[in-house]
Amino acid sequence: MAAVHLRIGDLVWGKLGRYPPWPGKIVSPPKDLKKPRGKKCHFVKFFGTEDHAWIKVEQLKPYHAHKEEMIKINKGKRFQQAVDAVEDYLKKAKGKDQNSDGKGDSKGKKTSNKPLKILEEDDEDLSALKDPSEKPVKDDPHFHHFLLSQSEKPASSMEPISKRLKIIEEVTGSTSIQAADSTAINGSITPTDKRIGFLGLGLMGSGIVSNLLKMGHVVTVWNRTAEKCDLFIQEGARLGRTPAEVASMCDITFSCVSDPKAARDLVLGPSGVLQGIRPGKCYIEMSTVDPETITELSQVITSRGGRFLEAPVAGSQQLSNDGMLVILAAGDRTVYEDCSSCFQAMGKTSFFLGEAGNAARMMLILNMVQGSFMATIAEGLTLAQATGQSQQTFLDILCQGQMASTFVDQKCQNILQGNFKPDYYLKHIQKDLRLAISMGDMANHPTPMAAAANEVYKRAKALDQSDNDISAVYRAYIH
Repeated sequence: MAAVHLRIGDLVWGKLGRYPPWPGKIVSPPKDLKKPRGKKCHFVKFFGTEDHAWIKVEQLKPYHAHKEEMIKINKGKRFQQAVDAVEDYLKKAKGKDQNSDGKGDSKGKKTSNKPLKILEEDDEDLSALKDPSEKPVKDDPHFHHFLLSQSEKPASSMEPISKRLKIIEEVTGSTSIQAADSTAINGSITPTDKRIGFLGLGLMGSGIVSNLLKMGHVVTVWNRTAEKCDLFIQEGARLGRTPAEVASMCDITFSCVSDPKAARDLVLGPSGVLQGIRPGKCYIEMSTVDPETITELSQVITSRGGRFLEAPVAGSQQLSNDGMLVILAAGDRTVYEDCSSCFQAMGKTSFFLGEAGNAARMMLILNMVQGSFMATIAEGLTLAQATGQSQQTFLDILCQGQMASTFVDQKCQNILQGNFKPDYYLKHIQKDLRLAISMGDMANHPTPMAAAANEVYKRAKALDQSDNDISAVYRAYIH
């Protein structure tokens, strides 16, 4: 692609990662945000979203010259809203020029030394960049809490910059939400200079480590089955002989293992993480476990002067490989901020949920819902067959209704094809259901749907489906 000569204020089409070209405007970056090394790029604010990113010159095209071409290849509703936002912006800009008596050029440009905000409210020319259907951030009752927490940061800090084009449907109502900070470079990020350790290379951990390495992080790995480390060593990772050695060598150590027992053993067992913890060392538990386990691990890590964060992930092996996980974090907020580039490498967004234990609770609730839903879908497919209805037609109808989703389509297609290669182990979703039910017992809250689903998964496990995908719960209904 030929070089494009662009400058601040120009409207462009910018391609971010694997997303289609999106309309944006070249703006001045925050004062403290350095331009990425290497190829020439511009800082772009995308219309209809809350995204800002450094985009390479070769991934930019002038807006007007390529408008018809881009509209032909993208017919999505959100895309059309973004284009409408551009047109609104142009109309407002034209109106200002006509009313300025020739003084609009100097009056319309504002510069600011403030840190970057999610929405640049201090730039009047950028007001049209919001999604037309989006509720103003300032009207969200939780936004004031967010600003208060941000005001405690050093003046050099900056608000989140997503590594991928996130189309925001509405302002999230969680009490504390923040995507990890990093510099987006066409889907890449600026990695932290801290040494990263990673323990556990299972379905989820393998994809996470691969993405950390791809994005330039220095990673030391350990796995109970040492052979699993070989591939990552070839990709540039370093090898740790024990969990204690990894924790001792690294500034930040992540763990992603199967269950509460494995998580405890990794920290408290022989040559465990606790032996390598020193004051200032960070430990992040990414396993899906119960809140009690998180509380115990947090206490023992901090008792040695370490810093603790829990960060379980919502997703599957495929989403892990794609770097599209959702990270739920809780605990030491400064650790969360130190891990920002890591979270950007492994996930599409991250939530900070407050004190340690909250992320475990939220993760168990999410997996309880997912597990129960999968069991219900499998029940529907088998009932369709038992009553002489076409399972494929049932799926076709389902995917045209309100419950349509990639999850439903993929899992049902796998069932119809008899493909139960694990994307998320059945034994793990049953573990999560069991822990969620226990959490409900402790809160004296009924969980009858989860309890019923749990029995179906236990039946599937008895049929040797533990190491298959969660969709293999289908087999519990046909045996």
